[in-house]
Parts: sequence; C-alpha cells; structure tokens
Amino acid sequence: MSKVRTRIAPSPTGYLHLGTARTALYSWAYARHFGGEFVLRIEDTDVARSTQDSVAQILASMQWLGLDHDEGPYYQMQRLVRYHEVAEQMIAAGTAYRCWCTPAELDAMREAQRARGEKTRYDGRWRPRPGKLLPPAPAGVQPVVRFANPPHGMVIWDDLVKGPISISNEEIDDLIILRPAPEGATADAAALGVPTYNFAVVVDDWDMAITHVFRGDEHINNTPWQINIFRALGAPLPRFGHCPIILGEGGQKLSKRRGAVSVTAYRDAGYLPEAMLNYLARLGWSHGDEELFTLQQMVQWFDGSHLARSPAQWDPAKLAWVNAHYIKIADDTRLAGLVQEQLTSRGVAAAGLELLERASALFKDRCSTVVELTDWVEMIFVPVAPRAEDLAAHVGDAVRPALRSLRERFTDIAWDKATIAAAMREALAAHQLKMPQLAPALRVLVCGRTQTPSIDAVLALFPRTTVLARLQHV
Repeated sequence: MSKVRTRIAPSPTGYLHLGTARTALYSWAYARHFGGEFVLRIEDTDVARSTQDSVAQILASMQWLGLDHDEGPYYQMQRLVRYHEVAEQMIAAGTAYRCWCTPAELDAMREAQRARGEKTRYDGRWRPRPGKLLPPAPAGVQPVVRFANPPHGMVIWDDLVKGPISISNEEIDDLIILRPAPEGATADAAALGVPTYNFAVVVDDWDMAITHVFRGDEHINNTPWQINIFRALGAPLPRFGHCPIILGEGGQKLSKRRGAVSVTAYRDAGYLPEAMLNYLARLGWSHGDEELFTLQQMVQWFDGSHLARSPAQWDPAKLAWVNAHYIKIADDTRLAGLVQEQLTSRGVAAAGLELLERASALFKDRCSTVVELTDWVEMIFVPVAPRAEDLAAHVGDAVRPALRSLRERFTDIAWDKATIAAAMREALAAHQLKMPQLAPALRVLVCGRTQTPSIDAVLALFPRTTVLARLQHV
C-alpha cells in the first residue's frame, strides 16, 4: 500500500464545527496509525462568505485539539491557475466543455422539466456530440465549464464506513466545474474563473496524493461526480469513508440552529482538549467497551474499522462526565494556568500560580469544567454574598459565640490546615458544639456556600485577613 495521506478541508465560512472536528480526528488518527501524513486544506472558493476570521478560528481549533498537520494549510484561492489548467486540459480531451446558458435559460429549462414531471437537470444543450451542430457563442455571456459526465453505467465504490455503494450515472448530470468569478473578486479569479467544490476537491486530492478521505455522509451524493472526474483525469482514486451525522436535541442534525457551538467555544467553556477528542471519537467509533482512552491509545487502535453506520447522539451530560474525568487526573499546575486565564477574563486579579495549584488540587474532584473550577476558586478573591436562608439555617445564636472566639484564635495562629483544624477543635470543646454545627456556619460566612471540601483545608487557601474580615460581624 502506498503511504497513507489523509486530509481535512474545512470551509472558512464559519467556525470549525463539531462534525468537522470529528472528521479531522478520524483522518488524523488514521494517518498516524499507519505512519502516514495528514494535510490541512482551506476550501475558500466561496468568496462571498469566506472570512479571515474563520480561517483564524479553524487554525486555533486544530491547534487546541492537538491535531497537528504535516502539510499545509493550503488555500484553494491560491491554486486558481492549477484549476484553470486542468479545466483546459479536460476541454481539450473532450471530458469537459463550455456552456453559455444564461441564468434565465436555466430557469426556463427547469420550469419546463417540472411541468413535464421530470427531474430537473441540465439538458446538455451545449455538450458536444458527434454530428451535433452547436450554435455560435452568444455575445456578452461568460461561459461556465461543465464536466461531461458519462451518460450511462454505474458509479460503484466500497465505502470505508457504509460498505458497497452504487449510483447510476443517469441520476447525475453535467455539473459546472469552473464558473466566472463574482463581482469584487481578485484579478486572478476574474481572469481564471473559480472552481466549484466537486472539481476543486478532486484536483486537490489528486495533486496532494490523498489516499483516504473521511467526511460526513452529506457528501455521498457528491462522490459519484468526484469519482467520474478522477477517472476522466486518469488519477488514482482515494478510498472514501462517509461518517453518519451527529444528532442534536430532538433527533435532528446538530447545527448552529440546534445547539452546536464552535470547538473554541467549548475551550472557553472550560473543556479540556483530551476530553473533547475522547468524546468525539466515541461518536461514531468504538474499541470494544472502552469509554475513556488517550489520544495515543486511539492512534494505536484506529485502523478504519469499527466505524458506526448509524447517526450518533450528542449528549452534553456524557461530555461533561468525560471532561470531569480528565480534570480529575489533570496536572494541578496546568489547571492553575487555565484557572488563571478564566479569572483574568472575569476581571479578577488572582494570586500566583502556587495558590491556584493548591486550590485546583482541592476543588477539581467536584468539577466537570474549568469554568466550574474557577467558580470555586473565585470565592478566594471576590467578596461573597451568603443567601439569607443559609445564614438563618446555619449561623444561629448557638454557634455565634464559637465563631467569635474562633475568629480571635485565627488572628495569631500559624496559617495552615493543621493549625486551623486544631483551633476549630478547641472552639468546639470550649462551646460544647459538634463539627456539623460549626463547619456549615464557616462555609456560609467565608465561602458563601453550604458545601465545600474539608473546611480547614479550604480556609487555609484564603488569606488570613480575608477570613477575619468575613467573620467580623458574627
């Protein structure tokens, strides 16, 4: 087998969405499994909708996920000369031709077909045939270039995910492969034309020696055209694998309108990249009953088999569970840096990383995202406002004397967990109370919440002056 080369080719008309991220993961893991290469290509021929901001977001998403590419990024709008060259070669070979139909003529053609109850399609009026006399090219009309699709036979391929698929050539027509550039396009585009998706992707995959293509199954209907163009060019065919869609709420395709957000939005919401990759991998692929695995393990296992043929259901609760696992095992120094970024974004001037490391170690077992972890840590630096009902329930007359005496003890003891715990025991003994009476009161007053890890460990995180200030009015 030739060297495996896979690619991911997002369109910069928006953010990198979750389905594309999953496809990128499968493509990357397959290349890494076989010691091959992974190519990043930006399909930016939709001139009107492509933006540099989207390109930047796509690159940032790939970097955050850790899906490093071996080549690229390539940009299609920088390859216009190549597409024009191939189109001219196809015209000369008789596998493509120029078409001067106006938009009005195409609309009339489709309307007449609908009136006859026929499938709407290009009728081939400008397609050269033996003995056919074409009219002269009309003045003032810029032609498109169409692919001369084979009129008969079947297109058959063995899909890596779905198995054998066949589509009749009679179901597809002569698609446009090169069109005039829209207004406002670059001088090169105006002179050379802009390729359509199905043409550019074939030329790119051919030139870049792509051997395996993983993509969403919405592309299945494009594949027959692409296979026929590959064959018309005499180019080797890659293997195709069409992965089922990801379903969002209500069983509909996950989309921007149905809850899908960008990969970087999940980063900002406090998810770890290893959790996202683990979860995305399981949305359409499995290795036995393994639910939690490293990226290195996935590379070891991912050989293109065991890909699901049915759609996967996006489950935010399952993603949160996976993320909680990775937060629990994450290095505390790393978590401290992420918490510091979150605090900074909130306008909170946090202390140094040493304190944030200790806080992360204490609170991370209770969190499913870095945002939740930051919510815990933030109480050290931002004044808290205990709820009236919590104060009424836990800070009553029976416990107030103990709190006042404990505050006095706190003024001059060593400020560490063991000494704080000893001072609390002394206050309990002196006032004949139990820890379930004192600890909740401290939590409410100092932390603004009724549940925390061991209160002596929590108090040790705070500056002494902060604790004294929050106990001042008991």
